[in-house]
Amino acid sequence: MDQNIIKPRRLSALAFSLLFTYLLSFVFEGQVFYSLTDYFKISSSTFIFTAIVSHFVGLFCCGFFIKTPKAAKNAMLYAIGLSFVSSIPFFFSASFLWTVSFIVCALASGCAVAAWGCFLKSCTPKNERIKTCADVLIYSNILMIFINLIAIYRSPFIGLGLSMLALILAGFFTMLLPITGEQIAESSDTKAYLSLKEPMLFLILFVVIITINSGLMYQVFNPAFEHLTWLTSWYWAVPYIAALIIMRNLPGKVKRSFFLYVGMAMIMASFIAFMFLDRSATSYFVVDTLMLGACGIFDLFWWSIIGEMLEHTDHPVKIFGIGLSANVLGVLIGGLIGSAITSFNLPSANVAVIALTVVCITIAILPPLNNQLVRLLKSHTYLMAYSTMGEKQQKNIVSTAKVVDLLTDREQDVLRLILAGKTNKAIAAELFISENTVKTHVKNIYSKYNVSSRAEIISTLLKEQIPE
Repeated sequence: MDQNIIKPRRLSALAFSLLFTYLLSFVFEGQVFYSLTDYFKISSSTFIFTAIVSHFVGLFCCGFFIKTPKAAKNAMLYAIGLSFVSSIPFFFSASFLWTVSFIVCALASGCAVAAWGCFLKSCTPKNERIKTCADVLIYSNILMIFINLIAIYRSPFIGLGLSMLALILAGFFTMLLPITGEQIAESSDTKAYLSLKEPMLFLILFVVIITINSGLMYQVFNPAFEHLTWLTSWYWAVPYIAALIIMRNLPGKVKRSFFLYVGMAMIMASFIAFMFLDRSATSYFVVDTLMLGACGIFDLFWWSIIGEMLEHTDHPVKIFGIGLSANVLGVLIGGLIGSAITSFNLPSANVAVIALTVVCITIAILPPLNNQLVRLLKSHTYLMAYSTMGEKQQKNIVSTAKVVDLLTDREQDVLRLILAGKTNKAIAAELFISENTVKTHVKNIYSKYNVSSRAEIISTLLKEQIPE
């Protein structure tokens, strides 16, 4: 199959959706694994805990080693192959090999997910990343539901085979992903992207805390309704998918930040309902719809924000991996809290109090998080507006900009390419000069405008030229 037949955005979405299907259905508290442990009559708790920790390590650490698009593609392919081989022992009786294999699967899949951040940036235009994030979450969850049903009602081994088939297809589409050939990480640009650090820290804090409720859900909600297998096996992710579809297709003028507070209210209502309702099918519909609908709102929010942040960094694998590892850390913390609650047989009221406390903390974080994101992504908005202008208008902005000292002709050329989102290496290639020369011009431009980063200079130049 020629990769030109499928647009890069769809190609990368296909590859990741299939990879994530394997992860959701098997490795990350997947129903296939639960069905296998039930079949062999062994406890799943220790396996699940080690898998979450290993997956966190894979996500968090991958970006520190992956420096080029080619390395990112190879990392995905090797990780997919390693995950496939490590899944084979689960067709046989449980043994120590299960523990080792599950750790390898979780670690490798974490690396593969983080490495995809490179292709989320390179294959998806800036203004379409929210759609790509929504698409991969929707498709992977639909496929996960199908595999779950097969694992529960047909055979856990067929379910495992299907999840491994998804992995093979993920590898096939990954091989077709285009490589730009440009180096991801330019250590010399670290200072230029310091403006990303503080918003990223706030976002990580937000994701970790809000995701604690997901961990509580796994450990408290799911066991309480496990007698409703006929319902939980297919309905569990339906509200999540519905919320993603709604959020994905909201008109551009609609303020998505409003839905964050709607999501907060849904989480609060979910735990209150869990406290007062019985454990019937109707109660499950209410509790799960509120909780998973909220999860869909929040997941697309922070996935898309990370997608936007990739535009401000030369380290997409690192930013994407660390961003998603925050979600895994939140699930881990919530799971530990939920396990403690279950061990001590605390009443539902106590669970609700803990969950509502988490929500209150999250609400307190939202305003400063919003301020940080507005400051960062406003520059992103300017960047998008600049890229849609004609070449004559772009040059006019540079030539008419007010500076303390006039820019030289070459500095104007460099500034124009900075505004177009080019890295130092790309600027050097386009102007046929050395990268060190570009760095010198960039330093001079920063000095003349009294700024220290690309985000600052974009904002300084364009906020007076482009209506907000």
